Amino acid sequence: MKIRLFTIMSMLFGVFAYAQTGSISGTVTDAATGEPLLGTNIVVRGTNTGATTNENGNYKLDLEPDDYTIEVFFMGYETLTRDISIAEGQNLTMDFSLNPSSSVMDEVVISANRRPQKITKAPATVNVISAKQIADFPGPNPGELAARQKGVDFVRTGVQGTGINIRGFNSAFNSKNLQIEDGRISSLVATGLPLGSFTTITKEDIERVEIILGPNAALYGPNAHNGLVNTLTKDPRTSEGLDLVVGAGNQKQFTVRGRYAMEVSDKFAFKVWAERTQGEEFDYVDSVYVGTTAYNELDLDRDFSTTKYGAATYFSLNETSDLIASYGHSNNSNLGVTNAGRNQIKDWSIDYLQLKYVSPHFYGNLYHTWSKTEDTYAINQRTQNYVSFINNGFTDEEARARSFTEQWFPIEGAPNGGISLPRGSVFEDASTRLNAEAQYNNNFGNLTYVVGAQYQKDNADSNGTYLLDEEGTIEIDQVGVYGQLEYSFEDAGVDLLFVGRYDDHELYGGNFIPKAAIVKNFDFGSFRLTYGKGIAAPSILNLSGNLFGGLVLGNGEGFTLQDGTEISELKVETIKSWEIGYKGKLFGEKTFFEANAYYNKSEDFLSPLINISATSPVATRGETPIGDVIAGSDGSFVLTYLNFGQVDTYGADLGINYFLNDKNRLSFNYSYFGYELDENDPANDANRDGQVLETDLPINTPENKFGIGYYYTGAKFFGSLYGRYVQEYDFFSGINIAAETQDLNGDGVDDVIENARNGRTWNYGPLGGFFNMDLNAGYHVNDNWTVGVSITNLFDSEVRQFVASPEIGRLFMVELKYHLPIGKN
Repeated sequence: MKIRLFTIMSMLFGVFAYAQTGSISGTVTDAATGEPLLGTNIVVRGTNTGATTNENGNYKLDLEPDDYTIEVFFMGYETLTRDISIAEGQNLTMDFSLNPSSSVMDEVVISANRRPQKITKAPATVNVISAKQIADFPGPNPGELAARQKGVDFVRTGVQGTGINIRGFNSAFNSKNLQIEDGRISSLVATGLPLGSFTTITKEDIERVEIILGPNAALYGPNAHNGLVNTLTKDPRTSEGLDLVVGAGNQKQFTVRGRYAMEVSDKFAFKVWAERTQGEEFDYVDSVYVGTTAYNELDLDRDFSTTKYGAATYFSLNETSDLIASYGHSNNSNLGVTNAGRNQIKDWSIDYLQLKYVSPHFYGNLYHTWSKTEDTYAINQRTQNYVSFINNGFTDEEARARSFTEQWFPIEGAPNGGISLPRGSVFEDASTRLNAEAQYNNNFGNLTYVVGAQYQKDNADSNGTYLLDEEGTIEIDQVGVYGQLEYSFEDAGVDLLFVGRYDDHELYGGNFIPKAAIVKNFDFGSFRLTYGKGIAAPSILNLSGNLFGGLVLGNGEGFTLQDGTEISELKVETIKSWEIGYKGKLFGEKTFFEANAYYNKSEDFLSPLINISATSPVATRGETPIGDVIAGSDGSFVLTYLNFGQVDTYGADLGINYFLNDKNRLSFNYSYFGYELDENDPANDANRDGQVLETDLPINTPENKFGIGYYYTGAKFFGSLYGRYVQEYDFFSGINIAAETQDLNGDGVDDVIENARNGRTWNYGPLGGFFNMDLNAGYHVNDNWTVGVSITNLFDSEVRQFVASPEIGRLFMVELKYHLPIGKN
C-alpha cells in the first residue's frame, strides 16, 4: 500500500513542463444589448481546457501551438463553435456575440464524464442548479432547490434538516448517494453518510450543483450507487467582490454570511468565506419506549447552529497550470434522525485541507479531512438508560450522569439490587481521511482518453464509543484505477463512451465497475442509451461497529455460531442499470424536454440489524472468541448486518421547461418508480423469519411525484412559485415506521397499526400524500443591494415528510444582500 501511495503522490506532484506559447482572449457579449455575459464557458472541444468570462465579459485561454475547435456556451444563449489555429508566440483576439436562445440546450455540465460538455451530449440524466438559481433563493441552504429537480426524492426532517434520495431504497441511514465538493468526497469517515448540513461551503461561494441520476461508480468510485451530487464553487478570478448577507425568519432563524474574492495579480487570486446560521427546530418530541411505556426524549435541545469559515488561494504556475490550495471548517449542533432514534449532535466539527493541480492534460488532487465530536449522543439509548436508573430508586442527578454510559439491570439478591452494564449512548469521533488522485487526459483526433488513479486511507477513531477500536484507530486502505474512452463520429453525430474502473478495498476486496453509453446528436437534441454498474460499500460502522456494549457488532470478518453455522462477512451491494433517454427541443424553439426510462437489477442488499444468535450463541467473530471481542460476552445475543436478496426496479423521469419569453418560464417534472420482488425466494427474507414481506426490502419511495413551477426574471423583480406533489407511501427504517394499517403476512392480524405504538416507535401513518407550494421573490434595489423572501409550504399545510420528525409547517426567511464589485474587475 505504501508503494501505491508513493506512485500516486509522484503522479500528483511530478514536474509537468510544456512550452505554452500562444493564447486566445476577448470579450463575450449579448448580441442584442451589447452587455457583457458573466460566466460564459469557452471550452476546447475534447479536453478539460477552458475559461470562464469575468464580470466584464473578458476571458483568456492559453494554449500550445496547434489547431483547435472552440465552443462558447452560456445558458439561455445559442452555442458558437469556431475552428482556430494557434502558432508559437501568437496571441489571438476573438470576441463573441451570443444570440439569446429559448432553450437550455446550450448549458454546460461537468459531472457526467468529468469534463465540460453540452448538456445534450451528456451520457446521463443531469439536473443543474445554477449560480443564478442559488443567488435568487433566499436562505442559507441551497439544497432546498433539489426539491425542484426531476427524479429526486426530497425530504425535510425539520427546519434545517433536509435530505435527498434518488431512485429508491431510502432510509434514515442512506449512504448510496455520493456527495462531492470541489473534487472532495464529502462524507463522514465511519458512517459513510453525506455531510449534508455539515458541509464547509457557504451558499455565496457555490457556482453550481449538478445532480446525476443513476449509478456513476465507474467515474467516481464506490457509493455513487443511486446517484451523485456534485457541488462546484466559484473561481475568485471570475467572481471578484464582497458579498454580505443577513437574514431572519420564523423558528428563530438567523443567518449572516460573507464572502470576499480578489484577483491580486495575473498569478495570484484568493477568496475567503464565513457563515453563522442558527434557529430552533419545530416543537416535537419523539417517544422512547421502555417496554410498553412511552417516555419523552431526555434533555432534548431543539436549538441548532452552524458556523463555517474557510479560504482558498489560486496560483498560476504558468499560462495554463494552476495550483489551488484551500481550507474549510464547519461546526454543527442539531438533531439528526437515525434508524435507531434521534441523535443530539453537539459541536460536531468537520475540517479539510486540499491542494489541487489543474492543467489542460494533468489533474492532481490531495486532501485531508478530519472529524471531531465528543458530546454527541443517541437520545433514545440515553433516555432508556436514564429510565433504568430512575425506576430502580436512583436520584435524578445520578441517573442523568450515568445515562451517558450505563444501564441498570435489577437482579433479585444481587448486591445493590442489580448490576450496571455498559450501554453507552455517547458517540465520540476523531476520525480522519486522506485522499489522493492523479489523472491524465489527451486526445488523438476524435478519440479522447482519460486514465487516473485514486487512493483513500480511512482512520476511524471513536475512542471505543461505537466502534471496535479500543486498541487504536481502525485503518482501512482502498485504491481505484480507471480509464475512459470517448470517440466522436462527427459526420454521423454519434458519441461513444466506455469507462472501466477497478477498486481494491482492504476489507471487502476487489470490484470491477464498467460503464458504456452511445449518444446520437441532432440539431434539435440527442438520444442516448447507457449501461452502468454501481456498488454501495459497507461503511466502517457496518464492518466494525460496537454499539451499546456489544449488542450490535459490525460484520467485517464474519461469525461462527456454537453449532458450527458460519455467517459470511459483508460484501458490496451491487446495481446494474440500463437507461434510455432524450434531451432537446420539443415543438419548436421555446420548449426544452428531457425524458428517461430505466431498469435496474440490484442484489446483496445490506440487511437491517438481525439477531444471528437466535438459534445458537455466537462463538467467534472471525477467528476471535466472542468473549475476547466483548469482555464477558457469552454470545447469547448479537445483532449484526448481513447481505441478502435481489430485486428489479424500474421507472421514468421527465422534465419540461417552456420559455414564454426572456423573462417568464414554466417548468414541469414527473417521476414514476416501480419494482418487482420475488416473495417466494427465501434469499429475500432479510430478517430470517421464514417469510418474505415488502418490509424485508423497504423501497421507501413514492410511486408517483410531480412538480410544477413558474419563474420570472426581470431587471428589478425576480421570483418563482413552485408546487410539489408526493404520493402517499409507506416507510420502514430500523425501529422507525410510517405506514398505513395493514396485515403484512396475511394471517388476518394487522402487523402495522397507524396512529399507535408499533414495537419501539409510534407510527403516525404513511409519508407523502401532500401538495405543497413554495414561493420566493426578490427586488434589486440597485447594483449593490437586493432584498429577498422565501416561503416554504406557503399555505401552512402540516405534513410529515420523514420518520422520527415533526410535521413541517410554514417556514419563511427574509434576506438583505449587499454586493460590492471590487478588485481588478
